[in-house]
Amino acid sequence: MAAEAQFIETIIGVGILLFAAKLMAELFLRLKLPIVLGELLAGMIVGPFALGQFFIIDGKQLLHINEEIKILGEMGAIVILFMAGLEMTPKEFLKGGKASFTVGTLGVVVPFFAGFVIFGLFGFEALESMLIATALTATSIAISIQVLSEFGKLKAPEARLIIGAAVVDDILAIAVLSVVISITGSDAGIESIVITDVMITILQVLGFFAIMLVVAVIVIPKVITPRLWKAKGSVEGIATASFFGAAALAGSIGLSPIVGAFAVGMALSTTKVFEKVENYIGKIGLIFAPLFFAIIGAQVDLRAVDLNILMISGVIIAVAIVTKLLGCGLPAMFFLKNKAQGMRVGIGMISRGEVGLIVAGVGVTAGVLTSEVYSTIVIMVAVTTIITPIWLKMEYRKEQKSGNDEPEQSIEQKPE
Repeated sequence: MAAEAQFIETIIGVGILLFAAKLMAELFLRLKLPIVLGELLAGMIVGPFALGQFFIIDGKQLLHINEEIKILGEMGAIVILFMAGLEMTPKEFLKGGKASFTVGTLGVVVPFFAGFVIFGLFGFEALESMLIATALTATSIAISIQVLSEFGKLKAPEARLIIGAAVVDDILAIAVLSVVISITGSDAGIESIVITDVMITILQVLGFFAIMLVVAVIVIPKVITPRLWKAKGSVEGIATASFFGAAALAGSIGLSPIVGAFAVGMALSTTKVFEKVENYIGKIGLIFAPLFFAIIGAQVDLRAVDLNILMISGVIIAVAIVTKLLGCGLPAMFFLKNKAQGMRVGIGMISRGEVGLIVAGVGVTAGVLTSEVYSTIVIMVAVTTIITPIWLKMEYRKEQKSGNDEPEQSIEQKPE
């Protein structure tokens, strides 16, 4: 009977969160604001710490974020990263060359070390500072790409550099996340850190990603082919099994499952079944992505927000913006030899997304992050998500007014 009650609790929770997320998505679309932000806020509004606490049936809250709902959220993160992998072919990734690698690497290194040092000075414990610093590393470029597309700039050199650097950024951020998760899971905590072990873990992630990508590029097009799978839904089913399988393989060797899903997505981006898989996973994403963001939002305790949280949030937001502008914008100016385009790369990399929210979720589940710090990370993700499209639009409108459109050439066409 207890199992049946838990099942009913789970499906009620999924129904409420999904409905609220889509309702807010509609509102944010009409307000011309990022939809993902609406889905995040939907969870915060209807969650058990906000309006959800007032809906009580038989002495129990109607919406309760149980373990089953959290697992569905984690599956959502895997689907989101697979979708991100589909957007970048291995060839495009390699073409960006040293510019993408340098900008992407500095886009992780600068926020991480600046965050770690600054929050250490603010009196946070080392492991907590490390988790906040990790949340500051990964860029979410979906919003930036929408703005670039709106202004017809997807082929511009700064757009190519943003996309290439963001992939490097994501892989390195996932490597950092894997290290931090392994430290969080160990009893010895930050005292157990050995620099050689950290380097080995980072090389493991990069090595695993490279091996998985090579194997996926060779094997997956031969396995997932219309010649082999004739029955309706077979191609889509095998693709799903592949990215969940790769995620499980990554997780089983102590890495983040999202690395595996991302690698399979990249491998499928050049196959004959790409359009069919993209169309199918887009529909799956319509359910899993909003559910993931709503579940993350529902775990935010809005009752805990006070002057202290707002002050910490202000510092985290300032660090988040400045470190990406310096870490990505300055080297981009050097490679593109254009101040305005370099500035746009820096702005385009500001928005934080899935990885920041995943870090926050991992930290709070492991009991390392307090609900206060968890709330500030979510506020930082939300604010940077709002700032990025508005700021990029202002930059391009400024360019349109001055009529100084530079000729569009792709960065990879330049001789290295």
